[in-house]
Amino acid sequence: MNKKVKVQNLGLKDYKEVWDYQEQLFKETLDLKIKNRRENSNLETGNHLLLVEHPHVYTLGKSGDAENLLISEEELEQKNASFYKINRGGDITYHGPGQLVAYPILDLDNFFTDIHKYLRLLEETVILTLRGYGVKAERSKGETGVWLDVGTPFARKICAMGVRASRWVTMHGLALNVNADLGYFDNIIPCGIQDKAVTSLNVELGKKEVPLDEVQEKLLKHFAALFEAEILAD
Repeated sequence: MNKKVKVQNLGLKDYKEVWDYQEQLFKETLDLKIKNRRENSNLETGNHLLLVEHPHVYTLGKSGDAENLLISEEELEQKNASFYKINRGGDITYHGPGQLVAYPILDLDNFFTDIHKYLRLLEETVILTLRGYGVKAERSKGETGVWLDVGTPFARKICAMGVRASRWVTMHGLALNVNADLGYFDNIIPCGIQDKAVTSLNVELGKKEVPLDEVQEKLLKHFAALFEAEILAD
């Protein structure tokens, strides 16, 4: 089993461009797995983790409701924002500058074949990362992602998650608000959940900005430990 994960830090990159790149890596891994099965071979499949920020964009998962986007195409243009219907689970979410987005394209046959466990470990990666800043984050029963003050009137989401998997190969992933412009969330019903607020790490810490590269470093450390992975940096 190959537990090496090639990490690529893509910087600020257009959503569609990165989605296409994810699809390419996803297909390469699937094709290799199919080849191994057909030819009874044992060629090693790769694992990737893309770290990126996106320009303002809203994405709607395959089970989502388009009515959860609360603004028109004209208003999207005014806000320099894009909108895509995509092939991950979950409803609508926002990506933008100041948000750390992580896309693991993993062959779970190299780790464990359990999607529930995969999602919980992604959440735990974020929970431990935030703990490093003194922020107590947790899961909310029945709601994927990472939250603060669960079970109180002040419950707020700090990290959204949505994944796709086929033949145990994953894509899409998580979006952690680090220095995000939270005003953009006002234009959607985030993840289709009404009456729940969103927050960002810099807001919780009372800082203008938290160094994104610092958060990435902590996230990678916890990801490697939880997945028992060897990180190969680009």
